[in-house]
Amino acid sequence: MSSSEPSSAKQSRGTETTGLSDWKNRPPYRVHSDADNFDVKYEANCHCGKVRYQLKRREPLDSKLCHCTTCQTQHAAPFQWAAIFHKEDINFTQGHHNLEWYDPTEKSVEHKLPCKVRCNYCHSPIMDEGRNMILLFPSLVHLKTDEDKAFFKPRCHMFYGQRVMDIPDGLPKWSGLSETSELIEDSPPEKVREVERKREEERQKKFEKGENE
Repeated sequence: MSSSEPSSAKQSRGTETTGLSDWKNRPPYRVHSDADNFDVKYEANCHCGKVRYQLKRREPLDSKLCHCTTCQTQHAAPFQWAAIFHKEDINFTQGHHNLEWYDPTEKSVEHKLPCKVRCNYCHSPIMDEGRNMILLFPSLVHLKTDEDKAFFKPRCHMFYGQRVMDIPDGLPKWSGLSETSELIEDSPPEKVREVERKREEERQKKFEKGENE
């Protein structure tokens, strides 16, 4: 392969990862066959339509709004709306060879996890691929009913300490990662009490363990 070939062309054919036949044949990129009985709940596509996929899980494992500076820059928006799914929950019906990656940690286009995934033509963000899960962007998913939209409704804010605008919606607002950082701003009081109770229980367990050793 010519070294003068654009990196996006190399990347979309897998030369920047572990091999052409590898990444395209494992989740989340593996295309499911008819024998898999993939139970389609939603369909989605990028802006240009070259990348299309289906989802078999009706309700995401979680749905969050992320205010970290990386998401702000990558999406050119105040925050990112992401819904979490298992890698087996997605089925690319078109264009999984038309994807490109970006590792924001090392600023590399190699397929190194975790990474950003987008269409290599219109550059629509498709998902964030983690080591075990994928974070899909609900604005690409065809949510046809109010019930479907309710399933994808954000449940909390992450990295709200890095926000560029206030969102007074009453949802839990974590200063960093959800469940592991501090709740700030207008987080629901009952959620604050629940977190404080859990942390006090953890401190008590550690104290009792230390006394028994």
